[in-house]
Amino acid sequence: MREMAKGSNVGLAALSDDTGSVVVSLRWSSAAGDGDADVSVLLLDGNGKVRSDADFFFYNNPAAADGSVQLLGKTPTDSGSEDRISLDLTAVPDDVHRIVVAASQYGGSCFGELEDLRVTLADGSGEALLGFSITDAGVESAFIFGELYRRGEEWKFRAIGQGYETGLAGLATDFGIDIDDESEDDAVAAAAVEQVPKADERRPPAALPSAAIPAQAVDEARPVGVEPTTQRARGPRTAKKKVTLPKVAKKSLAENDSWKPARLFPAPSLKSDKERELRATSVLLSVMAEVPELGRRLTAAFGAPAGRMQTFTEVTLPHGDTPKRPDGVIRVERAGKLWTALVETKTNGNPLKQDQVQNYMDIAARRGYEAVITLSNDVALEGSPLVDVRTDGRRKHKVALWHLSWAEVAHQAQMLIRHEGVGNAAHAWLLQELLNYLQHENSGCHGFQNMGPAWVPVRNGIDTETLCQGDLRAVEVVESWERLIRQVCLRLGGELGQKALPVQRAKRGSDPQSRRAVLADRLCDEGRLTAELRIDGTPGVLGITADLRTARLRTSIEIPAPEGSYPLTSAKRLIRLLADAPADLHVETIVDSGHGPRGTLERLRPEPADMLPKDGARMTGFRLSLFKGMGATRGGAESGFIRSVDESVDRFYAGVVAQLTSLERRQASRSRPEEPTAVG
Repeated sequence: MREMAKGSNVGLAALSDDTGSVVVSLRWSSAAGDGDADVSVLLLDGNGKVRSDADFFFYNNPAAADGSVQLLGKTPTDSGSEDRISLDLTAVPDDVHRIVVAASQYGGSCFGELEDLRVTLADGSGEALLGFSITDAGVESAFIFGELYRRGEEWKFRAIGQGYETGLAGLATDFGIDIDDESEDDAVAAAAVEQVPKADERRPPAALPSAAIPAQAVDEARPVGVEPTTQRARGPRTAKKKVTLPKVAKKSLAENDSWKPARLFPAPSLKSDKERELRATSVLLSVMAEVPELGRRLTAAFGAPAGRMQTFTEVTLPHGDTPKRPDGVIRVERAGKLWTALVETKTNGNPLKQDQVQNYMDIAARRGYEAVITLSNDVALEGSPLVDVRTDGRRKHKVALWHLSWAEVAHQAQMLIRHEGVGNAAHAWLLQELLNYLQHENSGCHGFQNMGPAWVPVRNGIDTETLCQGDLRAVEVVESWERLIRQVCLRLGGELGQKALPVQRAKRGSDPQSRRAVLADRLCDEGRLTAELRIDGTPGVLGITADLRTARLRTSIEIPAPEGSYPLTSAKRLIRLLADAPADLHVETIVDSGHGPRGTLERLRPEPADMLPKDGARMTGFRLSLFKGMGATRGGAESGFIRSVDESVDRFYAGVVAQLTSLERRQASRSRPEEPTAVG
């Protein structure tokens, strides 16, 4: 991979033969685990301006109609998160001369608060071609990481690394985006709900171009503490309004609950693993081909171009003396060229087989196919491949190996039909039928659902205090725990329409395996598995602790005390915010040193003063926790550990975090003074 210096440039053709579609990745980390930014892409003409506001791509306008640009969203990395952008350079219109890749922050944050700012670019096979690290970020709240630009028939990349103290509004104005005369935070809230039918379920992105929307919708999407404006935003819309499914389903016409609705993809009759694999592959590939939004979203990250997609199942391909039959084939045609991927599917927790995947990699290489996609219940981890395959370095043609989990498929389907929208009502219905199938107990597509063979021995070793540091079984459990947490994030993100990511607090430069070895040794010593989740729109980081010694799960969040507020006022305010929270919620006061008072919400409601430190210590905030018994078995059955983690997180989010956030916003909104309506 070529390392770029600030201001340098390089032609993509000099780095790879496969640069028709590229993936640009922006990454950063934060020691506190709470740093974040939103990516954006601008298409510029020969004058350095956007042709229209439709050339600006951001969280609520994530894809171009021609497939040239698609924001793929965030994925966790070993030390932070990575935001990826798929660019189909063959589909970029001829009058677009430059593609600017930027990111922005909101709420007074700046890029100097983040660490390890870096942009990388990978070719269609997934091979990283270039990287550029930014080390001089400061007070800027918007940053241009780099740009791709044309030189004749060739695309080149330039490392820029320059920022704007005026945020994305200042950056966008420079490139011809029409921003109205309102505060940047008002522009944030206005554009955040531009095309969203359910504004209360969306998070506020960074400042965006203006959009004509009701003032009431603006206030619903505004971050806590942002003052409202009564002036409506003006200017063109950035994207067409799309179809999403309604919140509440229509009343059923069935006589009683025993009547089951007819399903396009029935699953009750599935009995064998082979049947499940065949049905699941066919169902998914057929919907991908029929619903362009889903097909493009699932393949763009794998280097597929935007074009006409066709899918096939049970195709026989020659391979020595014994022909092979991959579970599926995906083909995308654009400008007379074909992109092809072989698909190998596993369901019901069955592992991928190395020899099968190796055979398909060899077949793909010989036939000039671009990729092999594995699909299973497992969630892939950085630095821990699900299957190891060898590649023949003598072959000029490269084949990329990608993995997709059923949890990721369900997440993308939910995001489209519940939050972002699709092209028409029929597509929304098809996606709902796909989701019904994936969630059916007989489909075998429930995602990661088994902690693995090391789970029981490790739990027994912790119980008998015979588990020692360096035990490889503890590393296996740590990896399974990480897969489970990433799946929890996918599920929550799909249901809420928010970004949900695990927080990693690894040392800079540490590799994933070393980090997991440290966590495994800690598990041996302390008997606990811990994780943190960052969910957009929530007031803090959600913590999860599985104590294998006591067989209890703890979900918690830390809430800072308001600046300048009296301790008793802060305690009373917290009790009001938690009016509908579970009575068994555990509340602990955080002080500068040592432990503060603690008790259940039921006991503290009539006496908020009991939360105040008795020794005069300075109170800095509160820790809210719920406890639950931990499932005994390793799987996702009713009594299983995975099921208990899901239930624990769901109860804590619905009973504590969601109410805390909603009531806090509502109270902040009621306390705002009325502002005069702007004239003109």
